[in-house]
Amino acid sequence: MTSNEVTTTPTTGAPDASRAGGGGRGGPLRFLFVHEIDEYPSSGRRLGYLSLAVLATVILYYTYYTQTGVTPPILQSFHMTFRFYVWIVIISNLIGAFASLPASKTDRLGRSNVVIYGLLAVGLIVFFWIPNTHTEWNFAAAICVLGLVEGAILVATPALVRDFSPQLGRASAMGFWTIGPVAGSLITSIVATHTLDHFGDWQSQFRISGASALVVFVICLFFLKDLSSRIRDQLMVTTRDRLLVEARSRGLSEEAVLDATKRPWSQILKWDLVGSALGIAVFLLIYYVAAAFFTIFYSTSFRNPSGLLFSVTQANGLNAWFWGANAISLVVFGVISDRLRVRKPFMLIGAIGGIATLIYYISLADHANTGYYHLAITEVVLAMFLAITFSPWMAAYTETVEAKNPALVATGLALWGWLLRLTVGISFIFLPIVISSVNPAVDYQPLATAVIPGTHTTAQVFQVQHPASVAFAQDHAALLKLVQQNQAVVVAADLNPTVANQAKVAAAIGLKNALQLNSLKTQFNTLVVPYQNQLSYLSAHQDKLTSLENAVAESPKQWQDWFWVCVGGMVLFIPTIWLTKGRWSPAKAKRDEDEHEAEVATELKELVGADA
Repeated sequence: MTSNEVTTTPTTGAPDASRAGGGGRGGPLRFLFVHEIDEYPSSGRRLGYLSLAVLATVILYYTYYTQTGVTPPILQSFHMTFRFYVWIVIISNLIGAFASLPASKTDRLGRSNVVIYGLLAVGLIVFFWIPNTHTEWNFAAAICVLGLVEGAILVATPALVRDFSPQLGRASAMGFWTIGPVAGSLITSIVATHTLDHFGDWQSQFRISGASALVVFVICLFFLKDLSSRIRDQLMVTTRDRLLVEARSRGLSEEAVLDATKRPWSQILKWDLVGSALGIAVFLLIYYVAAAFFTIFYSTSFRNPSGLLFSVTQANGLNAWFWGANAISLVVFGVISDRLRVRKPFMLIGAIGGIATLIYYISLADHANTGYYHLAITEVVLAMFLAITFSPWMAAYTETVEAKNPALVATGLALWGWLLRLTVGISFIFLPIVISSVNPAVDYQPLATAVIPGTHTTAQVFQVQHPASVAFAQDHAALLKLVQQNQAVVVAADLNPTVANQAKVAAAIGLKNALQLNSLKTQFNTLVVPYQNQLSYLSAHQDKLTSLENAVAESPKQWQDWFWVCVGGMVLFIPTIWLTKGRWSPAKAKRDEDEHEAEVATELKELVGADA
């Protein structure tokens, strides 16, 4: 590592506290909007700021992903088509993509205000607006505004984590940051699993997540801090660079601070950064399918041992396995990557393992009776390989940006956020075309899962437990309809089978039908009479229940087709690994670190007149 790589200059940040508006040191505007510190914090404080950034990210994504835990009841509540819902997701992602671009200004203005007031905005939208929507268009508007806030936060939070994490702790720090989106999905699943049946309405999930965002907003308003631009815009390889970074910052002129961020996009729009960001975007297609649609996938494609489709609660339980494994693995493999000082081998291993596991996962979708824990274990392995790739990639990408200009980290992350959301949004345009079975599968499930009037069972349970009655009713549907229309006459003849009563039956339903009914009398009395309410319900909703069964039969194949697209994205990612900065060999990476520490000691001695 050369000296030039270590000594890049910083950018301007938020106004100095002493010049902030609001009446000076104790002014309310300073409390609300100025959160900078002018020294690199000690290990304990640094960990505290990192923890707050991660907590904010967790809660922000918990609120953002709340809808994914209750998608089926939302579709049912608004009578919303799956295509309409997917377009909400697409537009929200595209709005988030373009919201990422102005977030690059946090290189000059700091990150903390975006995070703090993003929490406030999200909390208000999710707690007040979404639960009180009454039309699908109002719901769509709320989710799109949520996407706008999320796009800015997607840039600000990892930039804040980067500021407080030197390169040799970067993968583990980014692993903790990535827990934010992952833990957001995990919390969504856990909360829905334990509270959805209790509260009984999807709105409750938004009120819970919105309240949590407002609480964390207050905490971050008091305690979350930014590094000043003079500190954050320098390159730190290890925490031992702290004294050198602070010494350099004292000698920087205002002109040098401003020069560092001139023409930011011309410095960042380079083929290696664009290629790397596009590579991870297509690699993560399966991640975004999991985040947005796994609840629908599981509740329309798989059955439990009793033959019943997985409930929304069971689907959220499966989601919890996936997100829990992903969260743990992100940190574990981030720490290992930092210990070994390399990123690229982890990315390659994760990509190859992820491809193999996803192909096996695709094969399971053909088998509706695949066991719950079989699915869960496969999910855990897939989540682990995704994590092995992503934590080191985030570290390598930010290090690649720093190699160009450490004062433009947010600009580099804005490029990544824009391309990521753009790729996901465009790809999801084709999702409802490939997967057309969702609407009947979701829309008609309430007919199958509601308790049939006058009974203690549902259509779904009755069909599983009494297949002979269902088959008999379907095979003789026309006859049973005539019997139902003339029930009094048929019952009278059954109780008192006189010639006169039999003649009345023949006159009512026709001689041929009367003879057939008489020949089927035993089956009729055992398979139909005890279950007249259930069979009448099935007959009344037969078309929709048949559409439901057909959709459930078609669903696995259609999801398989989309998962193959995700496999293709993983394959395309592999060549882009070579675009990021960093060594393949741990031994060579250790040698680079030793050389860097020697350079730091020399420069620090020149600046302060003493050994580091």
